[in-house]
Amino acid sequence: MAGKDGRAPGAARLYLADGVPLLRPEEQVFEAMLDGWRNQQLARNLALSTINGRERKVRAFAAHADAFPWTWSSPLADEWFGDLRAVRGCVRSTLRGYQEAVRLFCDYATDPAYEWASECERRFGTHPIQVCHEWNTAVHMQECEAESPKRAFTRDELQAFFDHADDEVSRVRGRGRKGWLPAFRDAMLFKTAYAYGLRRNETRMLDTADFGRNPEGAEFGEYGVCYVRHGKAKKGSPPKRRSVLTVWEWSAEILDQWTSEVRPAMRHADGPALWPSERGRRVGLQRLDSRFATYRDDLGLDPVLDFHSLRRSYITHLIEDGWDAFFVQSQAGHDHASTTSIYTCVSSDFRTRTLRRALDATVEAALKPARRAR
Repeated sequence: MAGKDGRAPGAARLYLADGVPLLRPEEQVFEAMLDGWRNQQLARNLALSTINGRERKVRAFAAHADAFPWTWSSPLADEWFGDLRAVRGCVRSTLRGYQEAVRLFCDYATDPAYEWASECERRFGTHPIQVCHEWNTAVHMQECEAESPKRAFTRDELQAFFDHADDEVSRVRGRGRKGWLPAFRDAMLFKTAYAYGLRRNETRMLDTADFGRNPEGAEFGEYGVCYVRHGKAKKGSPPKRRSVLTVWEWSAEILDQWTSEVRPAMRHADGPALWPSERGRRVGLQRLDSRFATYRDDLGLDPVLDFHSLRRSYITHLIEDGWDAFFVQSQAGHDHASTTSIYTCVSSDFRTRTLRRALDATVEAALKPARRAR
């Protein structure tokens, strides 16, 4: 939206005063361009984390190319993208994120509404161009770009993982060490993530007030519904909310034990967070990752299993247990059934049982006319 002077937010004149000499013109103009680009993205209501991440990527490209935007070229971009893929080993989605950031910045810098092209031409005798094109950037061809080995836990693996987490609590507590409280918290957290099919940050950001009764599931008491307030957001939108119904009785039992018996002993139990840290009000993501990896490696489980595998397992096991596909989709918070299907990693035994039921039904249907004739 244009301002009172008819210019769009981030236009060059808003940042560079005419007739004023700059001490370090290249650096100052580049910083002004980044500031203007930040304003443009803020006007689109994008999250600060998204904006900051894109700026870091653009600065990384400028440092690798050792050049300012008005001297960038497609060969420089190709060289950097090749380095990211071949040397640094970036996965597809990460590489595309770098390319997207540079492309968007170049779109901004070359847009006539912001006048950076004319400003650079006047000051440096050249102007920025778009260096990311269809033929040198990755294409987003499918909804899920996780590496192919990523999968759900098998039921035996999941049980072993949870048992090991419980055993760790007993082991630490048996030694008389204080670390049993964080170990207990993490064991309950992992089980809760699976019990409700939650993403990592969704689990971490739960508060004690994010649970309620389900009139149709009175047996779950105060934990019949989990209200997720920090779901995965779409671009320019706040975190997506959803409610997840409790489906397993043990889910309510572990939450009740944690909140009523163990959590009050935590140092920061006076805060709203369901999972307080021993050092802060809320457990950190890095802590969750390190604890998960430690337990997985202790058991010698497949390294492709990660925290998100708990969510994959939840969706997979519900489907295998015969829950309605639309119910599972709603529980997971997916807009489309095709997204839920990507997460579903049904076992060979489940496929075999499904095939057997279908064949038996076919045979039964074929035999009915013969039985009626007799």
